[in-house]
Amino acid sequence: MRSTPTPTPTSPASATSPASATPPAAAGRPASPSRRDLLTGLGLAATAPLLLGVTARPAAPDPLPGRPAPAGGTVLLRGASLVLTMDPAIGSGPLGAVENADVLMRGGAIAAVGTALQPPPGARVVEASGKLVMPGFVDTHTHLWQAVIRGGCTDRDLFGWFAGCTDPQRGRLTPAAVHSFVRLAALDAVQSGVTTLVDWVDIFAYDLVESYVRALAGTGVRFTYAMFPPKPDAVLVSKVKKELVDPVPLGSFQVATHAARAVQDLNRAHWEAAQDLGVMLNSHVLERPEQRADDPIGVLGDIGALGPRLLINHAVHLSDAEIAAVAEHDVRAAHCPLSNMRLASGIMRLAEFRRRGVKVGLGLDGGTNDSSDFHALMKTAIGLQRARATDAGVFPQVHDVLRMATLGGAEALGIADRVGSLTPGKRADVVVVDPAALNFAPRFDWVGQLVFNGRPENIDAVFVDGRALKFDGRLVDVDTDRVVREAEAAATRLRAAG
Repeated sequence: MRSTPTPTPTSPASATSPASATPPAAAGRPASPSRRDLLTGLGLAATAPLLLGVTARPAAPDPLPGRPAPAGGTVLLRGASLVLTMDPAIGSGPLGAVENADVLMRGGAIAAVGTALQPPPGARVVEASGKLVMPGFVDTHTHLWQAVIRGGCTDRDLFGWFAGCTDPQRGRLTPAAVHSFVRLAALDAVQSGVTTLVDWVDIFAYDLVESYVRALAGTGVRFTYAMFPPKPDAVLVSKVKKELVDPVPLGSFQVATHAARAVQDLNRAHWEAAQDLGVMLNSHVLERPEQRADDPIGVLGDIGALGPRLLINHAVHLSDAEIAAVAEHDVRAAHCPLSNMRLASGIMRLAEFRRRGVKVGLGLDGGTNDSSDFHALMKTAIGLQRARATDAGVFPQVHDVLRMATLGGAEALGIADRVGSLTPGKRADVVVVDPAALNFAPRFDWVGQLVFNGRPENIDAVFVDGRALKFDGRLVDVDTDRVVREAEAAATRLRAAG
């Protein structure tokens, strides 16, 4: 991908519209004591300025969470062979497809999508001929710190994985180790095309939380930090939100819980804290059939949490009546097919959720996804449903899963007014895909190939708020060898401590 600065033109740019620079807000939801080993927190985070198209420079230190993040510069992606806007009002079909089109990003927002757009004064022009441009992926559920146990406990189900992998490592975490693992996993997500993620986190010590948020902010990804407090502690929750997350321009906050009758009072306290802070509640729900006894949907209904400010994760073993209740109250859901397959948890009844109109996004689910390959996640979301139904026509189809990976995820998080599509005025969270690769070529059906052929190495560029986090196939201003070395050293120290 080539990038060149544009000389100041003698006439004003045309075919562009002013873009809103309103920063994204946060959302919040509950998480679960059964998943007590899993940490998460989706927030929206920004970093120090990243310049587009520069040669490699020594990695800069991670910025403090409170450091202001300047808006992205003006960038014109010119001549993309295919743009998927996810906005049918702009392009054709359900994905809003436009061929041979330009995308203009200005002030951190999408300014225009069209053909033969004129670059504004001072714009950097990036040649995108032969490439695809689309919104970044939205990861609605993850646990980044679990990078320390990637590939672990491969013969265990959910509960065995807790006992053998998560519990032993979580208790040994130090601030430095947390920083190393979160940075590694978040950068892996970015290089795979993820621009927004929700991290469900059950780490309680303030110094660990501070290190966690700092690592997220330093990557430049848009994140939500979903904090699970082990006891009703509204003071700590408020402190983390206001002191650590709120100062990060791209960070947002949720309250996490695990709905179960045995801890219903804690669930109620979490819901009350979420309401007081004006954020979403985020809960693991019925990942395994054994959790049926917890009656999580009944508990969430009893405490008054069923509604659009509730995100439920996994939701594999819901009954017809529970799916109907979720739909009736506009509860949102995160689908984690790779993790559910890996842990033998079952297959979400995705077609029934869709039939009832439930807003569902896709989630990588941290360590049990083993990597951050969003293309593999999309392919699995399709494949498991076809295997279950023995029907290639079952929901989701390719266009459905691409929407779930982008705009659908944003809708589930309540931020579709800001991200998820290339609609002018939304934030400029954009990925550029290069199909000229052994795993992708030759061109047959690029939309299908995005899902079935794509891999992280096909992601040529990633922009968050108009700022390049990956360019020309490489992360910008990141010494990846150093990131890996530090994570390996931290993991070795933790294991030695055991």
